[in-house]
Amino acid sequence: MTGIHLEVMVEEPSAEAFFRALIPRFWGDISFQVYPFQGKNDLLKNLPLRLRGYSKWLPSNCRILVVVDRDQDDCVALKDELDEAALRAGLVTKTTAGTGPFQVINRIAVEELESWYFGDWEAVRFAYPKVPSSIPQKARYRDPDAIEGGTWEALERIFQRAGYFIGGLRKVELARTLGPLIYGERNRSGSFQALCEALNSVSRGSSDSSPI
Repeated sequence: MTGIHLEVMVEEPSAEAFFRALIPRFWGDISFQVYPFQGKNDLLKNLPLRLRGYSKWLPSNCRILVVVDRDQDDCVALKDELDEAALRAGLVTKTTAGTGPFQVINRIAVEELESWYFGDWEAVRFAYPKVPSSIPQKARYRDPDAIEGGTWEALERIFQRAGYFIGGLRKVELARTLGPLIYGERNRSGSFQALCEALNSVSRGSSDSSPI
């Protein structure tokens, strides 16, 4: 990974904290920067202009990673919107590169960043040992990407029942705590697996068939 620089755009400060902890675990002391926006709508609104700016100076060793929550959006349509913004800026996405090199990776957290925490409950329990070990076996949480009714709200309720975050879930603190602990090899979230595949393939420049 020597010489690769990664520019990361995310929705909010909690995602920034998570990626600042996660990325060095993939690539050691890689050069990277993370830019948080003021929510998903702000990111999507400003993304075309930001990408056009990148297209004017982006060196060959630089890659761009854009990560947004799915929330209630259609996953394929959202991914298409992200890819289209890059293509209009004259940048090649991992999805459309075929077997050639790419500049932009678009990924979606389904439905939210907190789904990735549910996907690695072992990491959650390492940091917060009072939460129940049985959560992954419960039908509602068995598929982290299919939790209904708000992922962070569900996580907050579990934490509060265990005596954590009584005053409300502190997302940035949680991201800083779990970012160094979450692992792809055991994570049950398909969208997190797609993210890991993308991060691991940057140096290979391989094609992308993932809808997320």
